[in-house]
Amino acid sequence: MPGKLIWLVGPSGSGKDSLLAALRQREHPQLLVAHRYITRPFNAGSENHIALSEHEFFTRAEQHLFALSWHANNTYYGIGVEIDLWLHAGFDVLVNGSRAHLPQAKARRCCASGWSSAAGKTRWKSPSVWNAPRAISRTTA
Repeated sequence: MPGKLIWLVGPSGSGKDSLLAALRQREHPQLLVAHRYITRPFNAGSENHIALSEHEFFTRAEQHLFALSWHANNTYYGIGVEIDLWLHAGFDVLVNGSRAHLPQAKARRCCASGWSSAAGKTRWKSPSVWNAPRAISRTTA
């Protein structure tokens, strides 16, 4: 059975990077956290990402090495095609996405889900695939 794509979204400073870092530290046998390929320096911000120049980004895009990609805030973002292998193998994959590009994720992946973070509150918008940290309140949307 294919895994689920989980799309994490929220404004800057809402705790997405902290949540991703915490999840990477815990063992989740069926959950993988995808790294983003981003056209910004490796030491910019707190996100654990793969830094690419614009030339590197477009070279990878032309070779169809991104399952999903978008442009926001003068920066290019990509999610590698490795997530296709992970999903096919039955892993759930968590992606630090973009609210504006959630429809793109849903169109490409029928099982896309999402988190939304606003005003310091985090809400789960589909059934949980792991035991969420206690700091996150699980609600139904």
